[in-house]
Amino acid sequence: MSSFNNVTIIKKANVYFNGQVSSRTIQFSDGSEKTLGFMLPGEYQFNTASKELMEILAGELSLLLPDTDNWKTIKAGESFEVPGDSHFTVKVIENCDYCCSFLT
Repeated sequence: MSSFNNVTIIKKANVYFNGQVSSRTIQFSDGSEKTLGFMLPGEYQFNTASKELMEILAGELSLLLPDTDNWKTIKAGESFEVPGDSHFTVKVIENCDYCCSFLT
């Protein structure tokens, strides 16, 4: 899906890591939310409250999921899921454009 229809966009940006990562929240009529964001090269650890689906729209990163020791390369067009109440670490290799879906 390359676009979303009939949504509410929160104008205030979510800014993390001294501006290296930013996103905007999109709310759907069914109550679900997604964020559309951008990450500059660097290493970042994120905490999750709910299960998340991260779609990488452009760029490349290395991913370290919880309870693993192996980094995995994720490129544009690929995605990954992260359990709720956990964390994950990324090393952004190329600027990354992403969509994060909060799953139930």
